[in-house]
Amino acid sequence: MKLVEKTSELLINDGRIFYIGSGTSGRLGIVDASECLPTFGIDDKIYGIIAGGDKAIRKSQEYAEDSKTQAWEDLKPYNLSKNDIVIGISASGSTPYVVSGINECNKNGIYTGCITCNRNSSLAKLSSYPVEVIVGPEYITGSSRMKAGTAQKMVLNMISTTVMIKLGRVFDNKMIDMKLSNNKLHERAIRILKSILKISDDEAKKLIKENNNIRLSIEKFRTGEQK
Repeated sequence: MKLVEKTSELLINDGRIFYIGSGTSGRLGIVDASECLPTFGIDDKIYGIIAGGDKAIRKSQEYAEDSKTQAWEDLKPYNLSKNDIVIGISASGSTPYVVSGINECNKNGIYTGCITCNRNSSLAKLSSYPVEVIVGPEYITGSSRMKAGTAQKMVLNMISTTVMIKLGRVFDNKMIDMKLSNNKLHERAIRILKSILKISDDEAKKLIKENNNIRLSIEKFRTGEQK
């Protein structure tokens, strides 16, 4: 997928991903971005922006998607650079908030991509790296939170996961940079250390207790720095 390749290239060169969308599409972008901190230990590389602002995450702000200027205003505070990419998410490919945001990014020399579920949409035509996932009519007409939403989430997973792998945030298939923020994750960290380092349960627990970080535990163990 050309969008994934370009996004990975940009982030390796200190770029960032910005998802913009409205309604379900906007929420999906926020979910993908927010999950990258606990999963990959990174919080300054992927951002989700939704039409209507944070209040639209929980309560629909239907009017917000009609704005042809607000998306760019929402992006301005982030001081976008040519190392960044803005990915518009819109099932129809015609949402004014998203289309206008991508258009402004193009005018300002920012790389653009999109995820849409219609062929030859305005959004796809404007985007440098379009992804069209054609899912056909929804089970409930017009309810794009179903088939289109599921397809969009799958593509978002592909983008962020591939990028994080290329950034070295994964060892083999292990999440060595995940944040150890609860008991379940501490237990997972112990299992990961046991698997990678071929050590006992007690040794793994000791490493995690002293470092609270999987990557650091691996590095210290292998260099003989661990007490």
